Amino acid sequence: MFDARLRPLIDPPLNAAGRALAAMGVSANALTLAGLLIGLGAAFAAAHGQFLAALAFILANRVLDGLDGAVARVRGPSALGGYFDIVADFAFYVSIPVGFGIYASENTLPALVLTASFVLTGVSFLAFAVIAAERGETTEAHGSKSFFYSTGLAEGAETIAVFAAMCLFPHWFGVIAYGYAALCALTVIQRSALAIRTFR
Repeated sequence: MFDARLRPLIDPPLNAAGRALAAMGVSANALTLAGLLIGLGAAFAAAHGQFLAALAFILANRVLDGLDGAVARVRGPSALGGYFDIVADFAFYVSIPVGFGIYASENTLPALVLTASFVLTGVSFLAFAVIAAERGETTEAHGSKSFFYSTGLAEGAETIAVFAAMCLFPHWFGVIAYGYAALCALTVIQRSALAIRTFR
């Protein structure tokens, strides 16, 4: 919901850093891998009750996720890079509720519900992107991407805000997880309605 609105604010510093990293020979795929490992580290920290460390790793993951795209824009995006980027993103997203689910047994059910909602949201997102690509449709709302990014209520910025809330208020994990799972479900409904209007 807020991702496209944040792009004008975050893209200039990310692009400047991306140009510097590209000049140093750093590849976008290397940044993607580093971001994934740090993101999984956040889940590991959450599973062991180290919630402030988990929050730091989550924020570092998002910085690297922005930098890999910035480097790719300098060097030229690739289909393989786009593939690795989206796989790394979803691996990171589902790992965080899993970490909280491991930490406490009372978190297991809300973690499962949230993970399932992430899967549904991801399926709707990728299915929309595939069909949009087949029809030759493009968008720059989320910046230059390897494939079509459809806008939804629950996107990256909202997910990171929710993860931060979970780390800061871990005892409220269940409430936060159920609430965000509901927003993810609404996103699937919204995206499906958009697909009906767009793909007829």
